[in-house]
Amino acid sequence: MAQPLSLSTLPSLPAAIDRPTYERGSLRPGILHIGVGNFHRAHQAVYLDDLFRAGRDRDWALIGAGVRSGDQAMRDALAPQDWLTTVVELEPGAHRARVTGSMVDFVPVREDGRAIVEALDDPRLRIVSLTVTEGGYCIDPATGAFNPDHPEIRHDAAHPDSPKGVFGILAAALRRRREQGVAPFTVMSCDNIPGNGHVAMNAVAGLLDLYDPALAAFVRQEVAFPNSMVDRITPATSDRERAMLEERFGIRDNWPVFCEPFRQWVLEDRFPSGRPALEEVGVTFTPDVAAYELMKIRILNGGHAALAYPAGLLGIHFVHDAMADPQVRAFLDKLETQEIIPCVPPVPGVDLRAYYDLIARRFSNPEVGDTIPRLAQDGSNRQPKFILPSTRDRLKAGADVTGLALVSALWCRSCAGNGDGGSPPRLDDPQAGRLIPAARAAQHDPEAFLGLEDIFGDLATAAPFRSRFEAALRSLWQEGTRATLQRYLDGSLSV
Repeated sequence: MAQPLSLSTLPSLPAAIDRPTYERGSLRPGILHIGVGNFHRAHQAVYLDDLFRAGRDRDWALIGAGVRSGDQAMRDALAPQDWLTTVVELEPGAHRARVTGSMVDFVPVREDGRAIVEALDDPRLRIVSLTVTEGGYCIDPATGAFNPDHPEIRHDAAHPDSPKGVFGILAAALRRRREQGVAPFTVMSCDNIPGNGHVAMNAVAGLLDLYDPALAAFVRQEVAFPNSMVDRITPATSDRERAMLEERFGIRDNWPVFCEPFRQWVLEDRFPSGRPALEEVGVTFTPDVAAYELMKIRILNGGHAALAYPAGLLGIHFVHDAMADPQVRAFLDKLETQEIIPCVPPVPGVDLRAYYDLIARRFSNPEVGDTIPRLAQDGSNRQPKFILPSTRDRLKAGADVTGLALVSALWCRSCAGNGDGGSPPRLDDPQAGRLIPAARAAQHDPEAFLGLEDIFGDLATAAPFRSRFEAALRSLWQEGTRATLQRYLDGSLSV
């Protein structure tokens, strides 16, 4: 019979399960993390667990926090198991399970965020880390600039003492710490956004510009927002994973995490109030995070975005099955090697083609069970961050964008529904209400989709991109996904 996970059952778990070698009572909180999802628990929480097992820096334990309904669900799942998580690394022929204990508490989730603000009065909390998704930073997707008219920003500017959004909460907490004479915490974004530290600073300071300019100036001058690059493929958890954990490892975990073995974390070393010695457990500290970040966002995240839409239109559910489809794989290989990688700046000590080959192997891992619907979600935020910047760079260089325009056309066609393999994945996007009618209208008038200015911006009027997009979309509607992919592969789509 499977053992329910908790501190009291740790000693009786099956012997094959790796578990904390430290006493949980020896940990003291140092980091508050907002957005406790699967990725955070497979990444930052694992690095810290490694550090604590090595006998280091046990005053940097995690406290979880959140502001969304999903955060409440996570808190409810983790509370009965004393905030422990089972992390299962998946590779062919070698599944490994470990229990991590680096989280010691989880702030109550309330609508107004006051519980988090009050928790951050604690001077022991010297870092606030974030995984709030690419869409959570209140930015204009087309320009990447902070959007002061975002509804969440407007609300928190009008109600600074009862903020609902992450950046209103951080602003309120920084104000209280300054009033109490407590040093500001460092804000460490772990989201897939170019210059994520700068973006986070712009969100906090930009909000404060609306109601407390003096504090905004203080934040810009005195609060650290280090940039980072994070990487680990971590699928969503379903009953499939829960059942697998019980059957293979004899553990009953309310919300386990399944992930690939590979992980990477590159950080800018700007932590004026201190930090854990993460370099001891494999984190790379460098002043040039941007090079790693751009490489990963363009090649890996861009690859995910490119793979999602043809696979979804063809009725393929799992990522490894998409990579096993000769035509889909050939499309991705050509796109990456001919259009994406050539506009990625060099990274010290990294062969970009070898980096892509590694990514292709990671995508092909059948044990991970990553899904096309996960990759396809939130396209209105992901396309402008992962695909369209490469398109702009290619256009500036006078280079062809047939493949990148095809990715955007595939996204449009996917938003319209009714794919070649039946129905493509359900459109999981906060902008679905306007994307669907625009994509359907684009069958006869591509301007209906390209005219989404907050997504495409100036690309809508760039003749080389526009003509390639229109040709690809016309082919997708008239000839279907496979025929269009083949035309791209044999070079006739660009004629």
